[in-house]
Amino acid sequence: MLTIEPIPAFNDNYIWLLQNGSQCAVVDPGDATPVLAVLQQRGLTLTTVLITHHHFDHVGGLPALIERYQPVVYGPENPAIESITCRVVAGAKVDVLGAEFSVFTVPGHTLDHIAFYHAGDATPAGPTLFCGDTLFAGGCGRMFEGTAPVMLASLSQLANLPSATRVYCAHEYTQSNLRFAQIVEPDNSALDKRIHTVAGQRERSEPTVPSSIAVERATNPFLRCAEPALIAALKREGKWQGDAPAAVFAALRSWKDSF
Repeated sequence: MLTIEPIPAFNDNYIWLLQNGSQCAVVDPGDATPVLAVLQQRGLTLTTVLITHHHFDHVGGLPALIERYQPVVYGPENPAIESITCRVVAGAKVDVLGAEFSVFTVPGHTLDHIAFYHAGDATPAGPTLFCGDTLFAGGCGRMFEGTAPVMLASLSQLANLPSATRVYCAHEYTQSNLRFAQIVEPDNSALDKRIHTVAGQRERSEPTVPSSIAVERATNPFLRCAEPALIAALKREGKWQGDAPAAVFAALRSWKDSF
């Protein structure tokens, strides 16, 4: 059985640590220092690294970790990430400490972005998704390289995963995301409840992730582009670009970018 926990890094990154006995894996190690500290303190051996995309805050720690442990590094087919030992594409299966993860391509934030999904029960939480900066708790990543239709397709792919899927994103952006979501959908009772829960978590200095696909479907505006209340908010704010899902998403993402 794998355990999963966050290793905080930088101002708001989470490097996810998966552990099975004395062996472990990490997801998106942008900084090696906190990872090395945890591994050395617990006497763990790093065997596997999962990389979702090329941004420095997700890959910057690779050289030091490889020098110390020589792990297998799974990541996207992007030659700019020189340290990847096994480049994977959609449909690939990768072994992480005995658990099989499927690879999804989810471009939009970056064109090389991938996600890793475990459908089984190898973790206490059940189905598990490591989605990097594509889907956030209450939000989604900025479109640095993709277009609105591309990003929306990626998010829709993730939103169609089983409701119980635990969503392990890479940043603690939840409160800011939910403040925006409340403006977009002020009468969403599920969102009100989530805002209250998250406020308590942050007061206790607890992570607000992972969330679940069910929670994201109910409260994340970027997964709710067909909701009449959301479209009405865009019209009210003078940001409406049309009722097509990609147009609604584009207007919503543009609004969030300047929020």
